[in-house]
Amino acid sequence: MPQHLYELAGLTVLHVSQPVEGGVARVVTDLVRAQLDDGMRPVVACPPDGALPEAAAAAGARVVRWPAGRSPGPGLAHETRAVGRLIRAVRPDLLHVHSAKAGLAVRLAVRGTRPTVFQPHAWSFDAVGGATARAALRWERYAARWADRVLCVSEAERRAGQDAGVPGRWAVVPNGVDLDRFAPGEGGDVGDGGRGEGVRRGGLPALPSPPGLSGVADDAPLVVCVGRLCAQKGQDVLLRAWPRVSAALPEARLVLVGDGPALRSLLRDAPPGVLFAGGAADTAPWYRAADVAVLPSRWEGMALAPLEAMACGRPVVLTDVSGARESVPAADAASAVVPVGDERALADALLALLTDPVRRAAAGRRALAHVRERHDVRRTAAAVAELYGEVLALPGPRPRPPLPRPARRGDRVAR
Repeated sequence: MPQHLYELAGLTVLHVSQPVEGGVARVVTDLVRAQLDDGMRPVVACPPDGALPEAAAAAGARVVRWPAGRSPGPGLAHETRAVGRLIRAVRPDLLHVHSAKAGLAVRLAVRGTRPTVFQPHAWSFDAVGGATARAALRWERYAARWADRVLCVSEAERRAGQDAGVPGRWAVVPNGVDLDRFAPGEGGDVGDGGRGEGVRRGGLPALPSPPGLSGVADDAPLVVCVGRLCAQKGQDVLLRAWPRVSAALPEARLVLVGDGPALRSLLRDAPPGVLFAGGAADTAPWYRAADVAVLPSRWEGMALAPLEAMACGRPVVLTDVSGARESVPAADAASAVVPVGDERALADALLALLTDPVRRAAAGRRALAHVRERHDVRRTAAAVAELYGEVLALPGPRPRPPLPRPARRGDRVAR
């Protein structure tokens, strides 16, 4: 065990999170599992619904109820008081706060008086527009003084915050995935999907069919998109791009795996050849069944779904949001990453892989090697533990004075 982990054994870390679904929930669950293995005492405070409380408890963490809505609203004062009471009851050695809403409530409640790591998981001001975005940006600039570290999951996310004038004490730890859970299927079928009981591809044993693939030909080109059905993940753009794919490959099928607020509109607008699988507790079979995985997000920090797909040996197509170019092998960045909202480029990138099995298999092999080298969740957890050690070693007393504000466009220069 590294020396810094001996020093952190017995450390009580309170993870506060809203949301409780998707990538954030998986990041928190993976972290608490690793921290328990390292002798820490992680506690998770989150709303009682969603996947996170059950998953964190199953991993062995103590879970405490924090009723909080996903967005700021009239209940913010109550949510802030409630999280303050939780913090006083748990008495953590360190706070690790996940996403904008928890970051808002916790930093208001604590105001820098406890060691705090804030992890935005994509910037709140990128998710909204107009006056709301301006208010979110003003808050992030102001509240940075109340975080000992602002932990970003990609260099691009850090640059976006820095360029926006957020005066963070920055740290960057790329997202990682569980390489035992997300791995190629039996026989190492890298780069090509295998579907259906008894079906073999290239002499490799078949994978079990995920629910929802009945009626799809075993050799049909299959694209899978895993993600919450919402504006952020851009499934509406993918549906507009799909007819171009279908025109070239009429037998191709697209499967959307996930649930969310955009489900009704996506169902209404879905073209032929699109299947809706709903939410899935285990997404690995879907990645393994795919020929290509796609995620056409409008904003991210560093999305987990593409990393999971690559860990299963699948090539991916992404939009050029924060973390995308850092997620994929350098050799594939030019072809696998397309402009945000560009339906034609998205369709063309999918077709380039679907119509070229040799290229697809090579991209799958590169993807697998890349994730194994750079995005093992154990490596991520070790880097976060090292960051905790740095934060706890910072000199007191708290609160510290505000950080100097970096220059922003439009500032007057003193002469």
